[in-house]
Amino acid sequence: MTPRIPPLFLAGPTAVGKSAIAIRLSETIGGEIISVDSMQVYRGLDIGTAKPSTAEQERVTHHLIDVVDVTEAFDAARFVQLARPAMDEIRARGCVPIFCGGTGLYFKVFLEGLGHAPPADPALRAELEHTPLPELLKELERRDPITFKKIDRQNPRRIFRALEVIRLTGKPFSEQRAEWKHGDRITDSTVNPEPSAFFGLTRLAEDLRARIDIRVNRMFERGLVSETEQLLALGLARNRTAMQAIGYRQVAEYLRGERSLAETIDLVKLRTRQFAKRQMTWFRRQAQLEWVNLTPEDSSGKIAGHLAQAYLTKSQRDL
Repeated sequence: MTPRIPPLFLAGPTAVGKSAIAIRLSETIGGEIISVDSMQVYRGLDIGTAKPSTAEQERVTHHLIDVVDVTEAFDAARFVQLARPAMDEIRARGCVPIFCGGTGLYFKVFLEGLGHAPPADPALRAELEHTPLPELLKELERRDPITFKKIDRQNPRRIFRALEVIRLTGKPFSEQRAEWKHGDRITDSTVNPEPSAFFGLTRLAEDLRARIDIRVNRMFERGLVSETEQLLALGLARNRTAMQAIGYRQVAEYLRGERSLAETIDLVKLRTRQFAKRQMTWFRRQAQLEWVNLTPEDSSGKIAGHLAQAYLTKSQRDL
């Protein structure tokens, strides 16, 4: 039996400051970080994903970073398979598991389970991926208007998956999501089914925009173009999931001569802002978080101290 040490969950949009705060928080309460980021799992996707540096990973132990090659598949089910043992190992060492990231779906499946959706069908998925997106959207609107209204149309993978499930089962995707049971829900006595400490970080729009602009500029200064070239040589373009990572796709288009470098940098900033907005919308609709509003004057140490106190108070209350 592992000690009853409640995990702490820390979410928020890209560039809000999660990583720096999570590191200081880990040092404050004796924690280890489990990355909840669908792109930092890939080896080599370093600069464009703002992956913690070697020095930062030496300060605090990180998990679920660099676990697959850029040609390998990785999804929510795989995340759960790796995250649960990592959490148990951290707690067995008497440390606090700190789940930190911005991939909302990974938080959701870890806490609520994967349900009983049909497994992926490679042949059908290939057919969907080679069908023009407007045609797929028309089919989705016809067969499942509820999902059509809610789905993120900037994310083709979700459209593929919704139609894959519909075609395999003959039933609307929205109807099945409501029926799926939480078969993998955390229910053992060593952790609360509902997290007692789930914090969300947010900033005013102009503050976050400025941070995104600075981050993107630094990524290109650090060599995002050369990193993308190296990854393309390793097969990045063959992995549709990894190629969705903001920055790499746009740089690949630049390398093909589709736009100038200056235009590419501006486009990456725009796509990052749009992504951050979608993240916030998802978290506000899908998760019950205790929101912490950050300002430019707040240091990572100050926020970490606040979260540490809140976590300890909640943990003592729930024990």
